Amino acid sequence: MLIKGRCGKSTLLHQLLKREKNYFYCRFEDSRLSGFAIEDYPQLDVAFHETFGKSDVYFFDEIQNIPSWEIFVRSLLERGKKCYITGSNASLLSKELGTRLTGRHLDFELFPFSYVEMLQYTSKSSSAASFEKYLTLGGFPEFLFHKQMEPIQEIFNDVLLRDIVVRYGLREIRTLQELARFLISNTGKEFSYNKLAKMLDVSVMTIIAYVSYLEEAYLLFTLPKFSFSYQKQLVNPKKIYVIDNGFAAANSASFSGDKGRLLENAVFLHLRRKYKELFYFKGKKECDFLVREKGKITRAVQVCWKVTEENKTREIEGLQEALQALKLENGAIITFDQEDKLGNIELIPAWKFFLTAPKNL
Repeated sequence: MLIKGRCGKSTLLHQLLKREKNYFYCRFEDSRLSGFAIEDYPQLDVAFHETFGKSDVYFFDEIQNIPSWEIFVRSLLERGKKCYITGSNASLLSKELGTRLTGRHLDFELFPFSYVEMLQYTSKSSSAASFEKYLTLGGFPEFLFHKQMEPIQEIFNDVLLRDIVVRYGLREIRTLQELARFLISNTGKEFSYNKLAKMLDVSVMTIIAYVSYLEEAYLLFTLPKFSFSYQKQLVNPKKIYVIDNGFAAANSASFSGDKGRLLENAVFLHLRRKYKELFYFKGKKECDFLVREKGKITRAVQVCWKVTEENKTREIEGLQEALQALKLENGAIITFDQEDKLGNIELIPAWKFFLTAPKNL
């Protein structure tokens, strides 16, 4: 089992430990393992057995710190052992894992707290007021507990330097930092690789690579524009979303004051927890999110802080255009606290929407 994401991995790993009677555990961030290399794994395995006896279950925390870790894990799996591993490094989170442990792993993504988890953690009740706090603070436990931005800013810097710069041997550190902050500041907006390359005075290929590193490291997510043509889908502009609202607020000067974008980012994350295939729709008008399941678009979701007489036509027409183009019967507009039914469109207060699984739109 592979546990990946930006927070909560070690906590979950220790919860899984309690389910096993006999197991071997190693945390590779332990300073006593400094200099540990692939040739040391056999000695580690011997030490496990000599100290703790027999077991077929291995727990490895932050294993990405050891080069070529997959060789040892693959050898254990081939001997019928069970392995639980965690990691937050791009090398472990990347798609390369599919070639390293093909057919031999199940992976689980961990996100910062959802709204429901935040309520449980803070012992608050569901309401518009508690949801508004969640929009601002996000779901990182450190931020919710301490109410200080420094730990979240440290996570940002650690990911850039340790998980990306070191991993890929990058020299343009400042370019990576500027790109990451720019994208965080423009959450929910379309971006162009060409325009970013001109803005930062680097090649388009560099921008493409850097964005992919940020996405693999679970800092950012790109959302493609829907098209029935896969080729068009690849070249169409994408939108950007960030792992957590509190994280975005701590690392961007312009994000936290825009409640509409806070809500849109939160809705994206709520959907992304459940669905791997999300798109935005853009024809004459625009619809924020489409959900695809088993090759078919099944949901269309619009996000609007407050539906007013001034924006009502735009919001509804964008959603209706998506419904008609994709032959869907019903759609939803997620608002801050409005609840209504407008024909085949339902207005859902965000705090109620977030209490249900995304399947129950």
